[in-house]
Amino acid sequence: MQRLYFSNLALCRKRPATAFAVMDNKPLLMLGLPKGSLQDSTIKLFGKAGFNISVSSRSYRPSIDDEELDGRFVRAQEVSRYVEHGYFDCGLTGQDWVKENDSDVVEVCSLVYSRASNKRSKWIIAVPESSTVQTVKDLEGKRIATEVVNITRQYLKVNGVNAEVEFSWGATEVKVPDLVDAIVDLTETGNSIRANKLRIVDTILYTNTVLIANKVSWENPAKRKKIENIALLLTSALEANSKVGLKLNIEKSKLEAILADLPALRNPTINRLADESWVAIDTILDEKVVREIIPELKERGAEGIIEYPLNKVVF
Repeated sequence: MQRLYFSNLALCRKRPATAFAVMDNKPLLMLGLPKGSLQDSTIKLFGKAGFNISVSSRSYRPSIDDEELDGRFVRAQEVSRYVEHGYFDCGLTGQDWVKENDSDVVEVCSLVYSRASNKRSKWIIAVPESSTVQTVKDLEGKRIATEVVNITRQYLKVNGVNAEVEFSWGATEVKVPDLVDAIVDLTETGNSIRANKLRIVDTILYTNTVLIANKVSWENPAKRKKIENIALLLTSALEANSKVGLKLNIEKSKLEAILADLPALRNPTINRLADESWVAIDTILDEKVVREIIPELKERGAEGIIEYPLNKVVF
C-alpha cells in the first residue's frame, strides 16, 4: 500500500486555493480531523452528531460510517493549510491556527469544545511570579518562546514592542526563567500556569475550534450542502450538551403559574391526560437549573417528573 507523506516545508509556502485538485468523485468530501489533544473529543462530538468515526491507535486514516465522507487525522496546526490548498474539502481546527497560518479559507461555524471543557481557550503571555515584567511594554528587548510565532509578533507590533520571539516545540511553560524571559502559551483552566509558578501578564487571543472549508469546495453546491449539514449536526450536538428534556404532570388549575416560572427554551408542549383535570408538560431547559427547578416543581404539586438527556438541539 502506498503511503501518503506530507511535506511541512512545501506547506510553508503560500499557494492558491486551487493548488491541489479538490475531489469531485465519491467520497464527496475529504475531511481534515485534528490529531492529538482534540482527537477523542472530536470523535465523541461526531458520534453525538450521528457519525461513527473509528480509528486504530497507529492509523491516521479513520473509518467513517458515511459513504460520502473520507478523512485523515493530522495535527490541528496543519489542518487549515491543507484545507486552503485543497487536499481537504473541509476540516476542524482552532481559530488560532487559521490566524497563525494566515489561511485563506471559509469559516463555516464555531464549535466551542476542547479536551478539558466546553469553554474557549486563550493564548496568554506569562512570566515567572518573581519577574519584574508587569505589562507588555516591559517585554522590550526580552526573549519570548511560543508555538504561535506569527500571532505573537503581530501582537508585539501592535503594542510597539521589540522583542525576540522564538518557536517552541512544546513544554513551553518550563522554559522560563532559565531559557527565556516570557512565554506565550495556550490555557483552558490556568492550572498549568499556576502549577509552574507563572503569572499572566496579558491575554493575546481567545480561540476555539472551527469548521472551515476550502473556497473551491464551498462553491460546489453538493459539497457546500454536505458541509452545511455537518455544521448543523455538530452545532446541534454541542448545544444539547448543556440542555436536558423535562417531563412532568401538573393539575390544570396550577398550569398558568407553573408556566410563568418555568425557564423553557421555547413555549413548552402541553398535552391532556386521561384525567382531564391534569396536563403533561414537556420542555427543554438548561441543565444547570434543573437541580433547582425539580424540587420546586415537586413542592408545587408536580408528579411524574422525568429528566432525560438530549443528543441534538436544533434552533
